[in-house]
Amino acid sequence: MSTKAQEVAIDRLLVDRFKQGDEAAFNEMVSRYWDRIYAMVHQLLRNSQDAEEVTQDAFIRAHRGLVNFRGDSAFSTWLYQIATNLARNRYWYWWRRKRDHSVSFDQPISGDNETTLAELIPAELETPEDATVTQELVNRIAEGMEKLNAKHREILILRNVKNMSYEEIAEILGISVGTVKSRIARARESLRATLGEDFK
Repeated sequence: MSTKAQEVAIDRLLVDRFKQGDEAAFNEMVSRYWDRIYAMVHQLLRNSQDAEEVTQDAFIRAHRGLVNFRGDSAFSTWLYQIATNLARNRYWYWWRRKRDHSVSFDQPISGDNETTLAELIPAELETPEDATVTQELVNRIAEGMEKLNAKHREILILRNVKNMSYEEIAEILGISVGTVKSRIARARESLRATLGEDFK
């Protein structure tokens, strides 16, 4: 059995124990994953206090949501997803509130993955540990967002800053879900174009 398969099997046992009321099982999950989640979040946020808070929050949410965890994906994948979403929300919060350009997602995600930053921001990270951050990139994203036309900036903010669904955005803007999707695609394309050749 591979190490990965062993990990998945152990996680499954711990999840089952937790669902049967064994609180100690969750403490084991925390000790198994805390360092890995913290390292990934810190890589995204480049700030130890934020990383600590987001990591804590990720485990609080996992604890709350584990009772409904169906096991469609591995526990670790689910946990990384929670942490990645929280880190992304933290980034957009600061981008919106203070324009404190200290956080972002770099590109490409990895050597064998051509996904660009503009596609990554609203998407789930496939390999969160491969995401990295650079100060220069953060400044360029902020500048890129400012250069977008109002419609494109608005739709990216609704989707990324406000974390709204396609349906909610369609309702707010009075357009169809199809139009929302195509406008978001065009807005991301504009952002990529604004960010320059190395993002294509």
